[in-house]
Amino acid sequence: MIEPESSQAMTRDHGSENLAKLASMANQIEDFFKSYPETEAVAAIADHINQFWTKRMREEFRAGFAKDASALSPLVRQARAKIRPAPSG
Repeated sequence: MIEPESSQAMTRDHGSENLAKLASMANQIEDFFKSYPETEAVAAIADHINQFWTKRMREEFRAGFAKDASALSPLVRQARAKIRPAPSG
């Protein structure tokens, strides 16, 4: 008999999958801006994410890569610090 996955394991798997998608999206944004000078590229990546990603996406991105940002490309790692938190309320 196959045991169903626990809801915690399913949530963790879904969370990991979601973080992988966010990393992929952010890295694609970097691909567009990587020809810019580094400081401009970092600012443009952060600006794009701040303008076009939902509050939830930004919060998941900030929290999900707080301890391990190895899935993010170098410019995205730098831009991560400039991603605005979702306002409370």
